[in-house]
Amino acid sequence: MSREEKRSRMEGIKEGSGYLRGTLAEGLADESTGAVSADDEQVLKFHGTYQQDDRDVRAERRRRKLEKAYAFMIRIRVPGGVARPAQWLEVDRMADAYGNGTFKLTTRQAYQLHGVIKTNLKRTIREINAAALDTIAACGDVNRNVMCNPNPEVSELHPEALRVAQAISDHLTPRTRAYHEIWLDGEKIETSEEEEPVYGKVYLPRKFKIVVAVPPSNDVDVYAQDLSFIAVAGNGRLEGFNVAVGGGMGMTHGQEETYPRLADVIGYVRAEKAVEVAEKVVTVQRDFGDRGNRKHARLKYTIADRGLDWFVEELERRLGWRLDPARPVEFAGNGDTYGWRENADGTANFTLFVEGGRIRDDGSRRVRTGLREIARILDGELRLTPNQNLTIARVRSEQRAAIQELVDRYGLDGLRRTSALRLHSIACVALPTCGLALAESERYLPALLGELEEVLEGAGLRHDAITIRMTGCPNGCARPYIAEIALVGRAPQRYNIYLGGGFAGDRLNKLWRVGVRDADLARELRPVIEDYARSRVGGERFGDFVIRKGYVKETSSGEEFHREVALPEAGVSR
Repeated sequence: MSREEKRSRMEGIKEGSGYLRGTLAEGLADESTGAVSADDEQVLKFHGTYQQDDRDVRAERRRRKLEKAYAFMIRIRVPGGVARPAQWLEVDRMADAYGNGTFKLTTRQAYQLHGVIKTNLKRTIREINAAALDTIAACGDVNRNVMCNPNPEVSELHPEALRVAQAISDHLTPRTRAYHEIWLDGEKIETSEEEEPVYGKVYLPRKFKIVVAVPPSNDVDVYAQDLSFIAVAGNGRLEGFNVAVGGGMGMTHGQEETYPRLADVIGYVRAEKAVEVAEKVVTVQRDFGDRGNRKHARLKYTIADRGLDWFVEELERRLGWRLDPARPVEFAGNGDTYGWRENADGTANFTLFVEGGRIRDDGSRRVRTGLREIARILDGELRLTPNQNLTIARVRSEQRAAIQELVDRYGLDGLRRTSALRLHSIACVALPTCGLALAESERYLPALLGELEEVLEGAGLRHDAITIRMTGCPNGCARPYIAEIALVGRAPQRYNIYLGGGFAGDRLNKLWRVGVRDADLARELRPVIEDYARSRVGGERFGDFVIRKGYVKETSSGEEFHREVALPEAGVSR
């Protein structure tokens, strides 16, 4: 470690966990409580599970002197976002058998099951593994689920890019046997210092996120990640990757030493070198990341503190060779391409919008039932997108009509009834289960979008794409700080509004309003949207427009994120 000063409490928990064992086995067997111990709660994250409670009933249970309504969220890794139809059906089944009757597609191309009680936790994880899926390293201070562009415009590159993403995921998966011992009744073995050749005994200082992108689509948001591999093609084949490092979204309200940061492109590597580069980048962060202050422990701060030149030199020293100069690439946007698209091999993909990523039946749109019926007949793949949507992929021409009939029957295709703003929206889970949430997100954004759609309709902008993202706290799970409009929870029913992100996810936005009541959000945004309709130049994007017109100043670096902020009088919205 580069920092020998006082370590955070979490470092002690990891070191004393016996390579992620803790006392989880004993805690799971304790039927006197629906929870696990505070230390095991942290260790549990490395196994892909968060302990939560229903905050909607917290006060009533406290009044009745009852334990919190504990349940667990299980995050299921899907490297590259590609799942088989049989796996989808298993997750769907478990949502009823053990969860709350729904499941969620996340912004990291993973599944989430919510509402699993402790007595069902082991059984659920065993059945997840029986479906050739797993939950290990879906959370915790390790490399998380590796994302890959699920539906690139150059579809013949997808299999090659996906193989790289899956190879990185396999290489960086923790080697500890704790997962198999605790959840799969594996044989217990003695641990040693050699058990984690990449991570070591205390793993990483904080979470780590890796993506693989295929331009011109930036749906994986390469500039918001710790490490990104940006595909460079030649003659229709994958040649290599530009490498970007040091992105990250999280920050804390009122603490200007915390900020989001865009990744820097540092060079180019051949495709066969991607796994080696990923390992060495991770080890640099392992050895030099801040283990004393978890709010300062991401790779973005290591690079900001020590400098990009230092980082590249240290990386190349570990590699034993130099990176090549980056190749020219261009991104067009970070949203999904909806509807049918043809593949080079004669199959087709159909991408559909899933509001907030939540798979459930809701009125006339019977999303969960419809997708279950599609999975039962599909010969192809189901690809989870980084925007919480779903691509029904590699549909054979013989199946296309049957798939379209099910889409129509269950109201899955909302393209004709949905604004482009809604199609470019993302919301985190937030209340009632996320312990960090300060305000609503997934449950509230659809209603707010309805109000904004009335504004857009009146301004003639219903079909003009604007990226909008909402989170219940500043932690940034929905990658809000690169959106053209971002709404970040500050307190119950109050949000900060950020404007001016890049449409392609290549520019940070800027704080515009502080502590706006939820009922006033649409009213605050209305004059800006109407001005955009009147005054934009050509095909000018909304994020570019608000900077040109002076609503906010452009943010050129993470350190400048909090500077020169244009706020209303007294810093509080009317």
